[in-house]
Amino acid sequence: MTGQQVNLIEPTDPQYFKVSSDKLYDRHIYRLHLTNDKCVDFDDYDMLRATWFQTAKQFLSHVEIIDVQEKLKGF
Repeated sequence: MTGQQVNLIEPTDPQYFKVSSDKLYDRHIYRLHLTNDKCVDFDDYDMLRATWFQTAKQFLSHVEIIDVQEKLKGF
């Protein structure tokens, strides 16, 4: 990256990723919405964070947190 300037997302930027839940992060699916109307699903929070911070901010829209429903026992 010689000669290239990297512009980081500032914490005051609305696109800066923040914790949005105080619940355990292993019970969710994380859907990363991109500006081209595509989505990428993650079941690992750390992978989501890594992808968020490695993606140019003009391609990021938002993250949707989807609760995983426990499978019910029964018939």
